[in-house]
Amino acid sequence: MSDFLGKVQSESDLLSKLAGKIPGFSGYVDRENRRAADKLLRESIAAKFDQVWTQVTNVQKDMASAGEMKYLDDLEGVATKIRTFIDKVTTASYGYAGFFDAVKVNKEELVKLYEFDLALVDKADELARGVDNVVASKDTDGMPAAISNVVTLSRELVSTYEKRSEVIMELDQAAPAA
Repeated sequence: MSDFLGKVQSESDLLSKLAGKIPGFSGYVDRENRRAADKLLRESIAAKFDQVWTQVTNVQKDMASAGEMKYLDDLEGVATKIRTFIDKVTTASYGYAGFFDAVKVNKEELVKLYEFDLALVDKADELARGVDNVVASKDTDGMPAAISNVVTLSRELVSTYEKRSEVIMELDQAAPAA
């Protein structure tokens, strides 16, 4: 995965020069860079899961067209959980620790959050493979297990994202008092 923060920082050389000449401005730029990087990251995560959501809905359509109704409710639940996750990612406020936020995140802690976000992207890949397995298992004895797997993965998805705020709170508790 690209280094989103690095991408944003590389595009802000002029602001960096300005930051060196105005006291306190560099902290502001760093915060804004983190916000922009966070926005890019969330957009990428949402886009990746949107592809998986499309994949699931296409499988649903194919099954419905073929008159295979047995697993449609399960797949609808999977699609709903993925859409809920996408909505959470896209509607969450951007940035890690804005200027007036109660939780301040330094660069080392930001790396931990990016690692957590990378794990979310890995979940998209895992879910996509699960949906591929559903397609491959059509008309086999493996279909119930394949459906069960994507149902489980989709349940874990929203709860995994919600753990992100727990990670932020842990970082806040570990931070030295100001």
